[in-house]
Amino acid sequence: MNEIAVTALLIAALFLILASGVWIGLTLSGVAWIGMQLFSSRPGGDAMALTIWGSASSWTLTALPLFVWMGEILFRTRLSQDMFKGLAPWMQWLPGRLLHTNVIGCAIFAAVSGSSAATCATIGKMSLPELARRGYPPELTIGSLAGAGTLGLLIPPSIIMIVYGVSADVSIARLFIAGVIPGILLAALFSGYLVVWGLLNPQRVPPADPPTSLGHKLRESRHLIPVVLLIGAVLGSIYTGIATATEAAAVGVIGALVLSALQGSLSWASFRDALMGGTRLYCMIALILAGASFLTLSMGYIGLPRHLAEWIGSLGLTPFALILALMLFYVLLGCFLDGISMVVLTMGVILPTVQKAGIDLLWFGIFVVLVVEMAQITPPVGFNLFVLQGMTRREVGWIARVTLPFFLLMVAAVLLIWYFPGLVTALPRQMSG
Repeated sequence: MNEIAVTALLIAALFLILASGVWIGLTLSGVAWIGMQLFSSRPGGDAMALTIWGSASSWTLTALPLFVWMGEILFRTRLSQDMFKGLAPWMQWLPGRLLHTNVIGCAIFAAVSGSSAATCATIGKMSLPELARRGYPPELTIGSLAGAGTLGLLIPPSIIMIVYGVSADVSIARLFIAGVIPGILLAALFSGYLVVWGLLNPQRVPPADPPTSLGHKLRESRHLIPVVLLIGAVLGSIYTGIATATEAAAVGVIGALVLSALQGSLSWASFRDALMGGTRLYCMIALILAGASFLTLSMGYIGLPRHLAEWIGSLGLTPFALILALMLFYVLLGCFLDGISMVVLTMGVILPTVQKAGIDLLWFGIFVVLVVEMAQITPPVGFNLFVLQGMTRREVGWIARVTLPFFLLMVAAVLLIWYFPGLVTALPRQMSG
């Protein structure tokens, strides 16, 4: 059989098994095993055992369950309510007023969470009831939250960055630092859109709260101190070179436990719930990663990545055309798969092509995170859309429609980092210099 027929057969098998309701990780392993048995001389069982063990015992990947656990601990603290109290007094003068708490709240929480869905859910629990009570338009409160929730993937520490770093053999610490400026840029684009909307629709923005003194604002800002200290401890330890990403994740977990203890929200029940919640989420991710690494090996034996890279190379695409094609490819893929599956499924195939085109793998990592963010808000399998549907009881289609402006702003962010690659590479260069 030629490569196109083999590819078509394996893709058909993948979607058929997924449609039958089998877990993604088991589906990937199953398709990989079929490929090995039918189209290569290597025994499938032996390869599966070795690959899954190698994937599960990766030291670099240890950062992942720790960051997931840290996010779960914070999810159960009063941190989000405190953040709203600290941010709200400073937002009153901006056009769009308290809508900006969604963007800034998500940006701050993203720096201690690493998960898009956790960021969206935590900030949503705090802001949606408050903004609805004050009379803010639901399409803006929900749309801005869905868009800004994706910052959980871009602003370090990020689960997707760890997965990409392991898949592409790129330093996770450098990836974290590379995500800082693009993350701030994307948050600024979101806030800028809300400012423009506020200026064009002043009648739809509820009146400001009565003016308060600077002293009152500063007193309220004390609620932001715990989260700022935690961000400083995690990112500062990586940026100064004191800790690796894995060690910084352990610092984050200890910091989150100390914070929740000081707030009085740490009990045996909340500790157990956070530990079990983190374990469940990580087990799901680990199963997907194990299945995907076996699928990557299987594809390598069949020769698909090499043939695909050669085919894309033969098209004579410029690097910019390649990036546009990959952006479209990932957005379409994101309609059916979650972000982690997208990254681990495609890296083995796409990285050789990207390297051949002369694209920096560090820059490409941030590009991948941005396009995976877009996939978080594209129906029918946009994770953030599901989170918000559960919280608001609105149709997924309606949520996707009100999120469209923020999706387009992400496309703008991709174009900006393409034309100004220093936005991604400047900080890591300083770090290594």
